[in-house]
Amino acid sequence: MLDNRPLPAVGKCRPAPNVVAAAARLVKVNAIVHAHAGKETRPPPSEEPALHLAFVALGANLAEPMLQVQAAGAALAAQPDFRLLRLSSLYRTAPLGIHAQPDFIYAVAAIETSLQPAHLLEALFAIERQFGRQRNFRNSPRTLDLDLLLYDDLMLAEDHLCLPHPRMHLRAFVIAPLVEIAPDCRIPGRGYASAWLPALSQQRIEKLAR
Repeated sequence: MLDNRPLPAVGKCRPAPNVVAAAARLVKVNAIVHAHAGKETRPPPSEEPALHLAFVALGANLAEPMLQVQAAGAALAAQPDFRLLRLSSLYRTAPLGIHAQPDFIYAVAAIETSLQPAHLLEALFAIERQFGRQRNFRNSPRTLDLDLLLYDDLMLAEDHLCLPHPRMHLRAFVIAPLVEIAPDCRIPGRGYASAWLPALSQQRIEKLAR
């Protein structure tokens, strides 16, 4: 005979706490995966070094100075930390200070560089040494002279480096080629470079054919 008495109540089966926690984590992970489904995973962008615009004067009056200045332009273009943007025409000018020496050939280059000013100056000195530059005395004849004229809009006064170059606005052989390649160039603290040309009109300077 069947026993028709009701069965005793049985409590609900509850999962162990560690099983509940694991399930919750799985739900969270699934939600994250679903949210990013179909999206392309990209690596974080690498930081590129900041680039700066600088202007450099190139000059020589020894050892075939026209060839020296042209070769110096090529040396600037070959530097790993520079990118040569423009190189002006060549200009012939009389020497300053000591007149009993050959005329100078000058040009101005615009470069883009990641180097800071002091390191850029050292790189320019290294190129001068490659060309046999010797600093015997002020305004002496030279195989190559590289002067850092401008570095962005930076104004700097240190023992070995002043920016802008402190006498650039007084030199027709600097301002003329600078304005040729950068007509709207401003000299920090002195205004447009082109505005200085009338005051320099008495300085003898000859633009040479390329």
